Amino acid sequence: MSTETDPGPGITKGSGTQADQIENRRARRVLFGCAVITVLTTLAIFFVLFDNAASYFWSSRITEAIFLGEPFEREITFTEFFTGTRWAPEHATPAHGILPVAFGTLAITVGAAFVSIPIGTATALYISEYASKSVRSKLKPTLEVLAGIPTIVYGYFAIAFINPVVVGPIADALFGINVGRYSMVSGMLVVGIMTIPMVSSISEDAMQAVPDELRNGAYALGATKYDVSLSVVVPAAISGIFASYILAVSRAIGETMAVTLAAGFNANITANPFSEIMTMTAYMVSMARGTSAVGTVEYQSLFAVGLVLFVMTLSMNLLNDHLKRRFQEEYQ
Repeated sequence: MSTETDPGPGITKGSGTQADQIENRRARRVLFGCAVITVLTTLAIFFVLFDNAASYFWSSRITEAIFLGEPFEREITFTEFFTGTRWAPEHATPAHGILPVAFGTLAITVGAAFVSIPIGTATALYISEYASKSVRSKLKPTLEVLAGIPTIVYGYFAIAFINPVVVGPIADALFGINVGRYSMVSGMLVVGIMTIPMVSSISEDAMQAVPDELRNGAYALGATKYDVSLSVVVPAAISGIFASYILAVSRAIGETMAVTLAAGFNANITANPFSEIMTMTAYMVSMARGTSAVGTVEYQSLFAVGLVLFVMTLSMNLLNDHLKRRFQEEYQ
């Protein structure tokens, strides 16, 4: 026998009162407006970067003096920009090859990944699988505090401690090299330390999401704690672990103040890890604090470098989405 009753006038069955429906529609419009603002902001950033970068390539001219003292004008070509090995847009004899600053960014990113990925993954594995509840309750908040330290503080930490106390004595003892105020390896270390909490926190959350049934099944088959951790938990959480790696690498690519203070301002391509280099973000900082007038080649070079940086981080985010779809596991 059915006991269902008529909801009455002005009330839609299963949807609440008319006032509730109006309130839901308003909330939906507000949330949709916030989403639209986010998308429009992203598009506006891309438009500003692309517009000024296009002016840098197609509208700008560089005035140089030849041996007769007569100036001539030439365009900045894509070939020069992407294959040139000297970067000095503000110099008296300007050069516009982005390879030196791109090399600096990639070198810092790769070096930081070699620091943060193994240490962060091992830390996440310990917190998730080995640490007691009391240790976990203290260790994870400590890592989150480490993630909240301003990046400029990391930069001064590199200047005051990593370079003179760690990198300098090692370079002098092993190779007889006198390290200056800045060095590539100092930038690698400080950015790697800075991104460890990102890898460990996200990876640990992914490991915690693995169902205990998988662990218990492995234990029932005679597996040890070590076997369960590496052969069951890590493969099951691999999509989240990869996401932490990609996010940490993206953070390293776009890092500004820490790497600027640690690695320096000398744009060059070198295999010496103790030499000074310049990243794309460091160049943007150095130019932004300069006196370049709006509309000049030097000013527009900021947006050309920014566009390349934007494409690099966008590529990392697309790779992150692909890996998540490829390796994501769903548990019922």
